[in-house]
Amino acid sequence: MVRALYPGSFDPVHNGHVDIATRASSLFDELVIGVYDTPPSKRLMFTTEERVDLFRRSIPHLTNVRVIPFVGLAPSVARSVDAEFIIRGLRAGFDFETEFEMALMWRNIDPDIDVVCLMTALENQFVHSSRIKEVAQLGGRIENLVPAPVLEALNKKINSG
Repeated sequence: MVRALYPGSFDPVHNGHVDIATRASSLFDELVIGVYDTPPSKRLMFTTEERVDLFRRSIPHLTNVRVIPFVGLAPSVARSVDAEFIIRGLRAGFDFETEFEMALMWRNIDPDIDVVCLMTALENQFVHSSRIKEVAQLGGRIENLVPAPVLEALNKKINSG
């Protein structure tokens, strides 16, 4: 069985993440989505449990995918779930350099884990979680950028805070 890990903070999961997960799930026997518990240098809106739940609720159509929380280095987590690959999504521009450097570091940590990058769909090139949170907090429309469970959770979080 060929397994891949798709790690990230997913705060919150958006349609670009779902697109990458959907496409990766068709390439591998199993895809494990790893929701990073405490990413350094990120202010999280959602708890780890909420982010895991939101991703699960956003991909009910993917039968060969499981979503787990994780701490530590992605290659170590990949090894712990018997994944041979780490999946990353690439948008235009800055992502390539960042992901390239990260892939080289991960390769240094565990040379047997390969990184597979999938190009983001054109309609998701500008979509990223921090921008979605900002637009939502300012009252902008984001329903075309996130799955329905995420839209509901974002609205609830913003209106209660």
